[in-house]
Amino acid sequence: MKISELASATGTPVETIRFYEREGLLPAPERADNNYRVYGAAHAERLAFVRHCRNLDMTLDEIRVLLRYKDAPEDNCGEVNALLDQHIGHVAQRIRELRSLEKALKELRQQCNQGQQARDCGILNELSQAANQAPSPRPQRLGHVRGAH
Repeated sequence: MKISELASATGTPVETIRFYEREGLLPAPERADNNYRVYGAAHAERLAFVRHCRNLDMTLDEIRVLLRYKDAPEDNCGEVNALLDQHIGHVAQRIRELRSLEKALKELRQQCNQGQQARDCGILNELSQAANQAPSPRPQRLGHVRGAH
């Protein structure tokens, strides 16, 4: 099948397929005489695997490790278990961060309980006041590949 057919069959944008190829997550397809890429069922299956891992918020590096083991079915999967345990820890940390964010937003919401003139809005005033203070660095997630999501 052509790349557009693979895209349609898997619900994946063409540019995403090309990106995964460049990143080495999908093997380079054969080329037809007209130089079009020709994909097979194995490409669709691997793409579905990658997309499912991305839906689980795994990084590209994590997916590369999983694919390495998927391509070596005789190897021991201990590292796969460790990778997933580590990923679960990252998700738990993000949940804690999101709960903290929710709490901060709810506290901010309490600054204005009724519609009024914008100049008197406690939310806007609080946001402005916080913006004028020295910026605090955003906490970084340790152990997770930044920018890969």
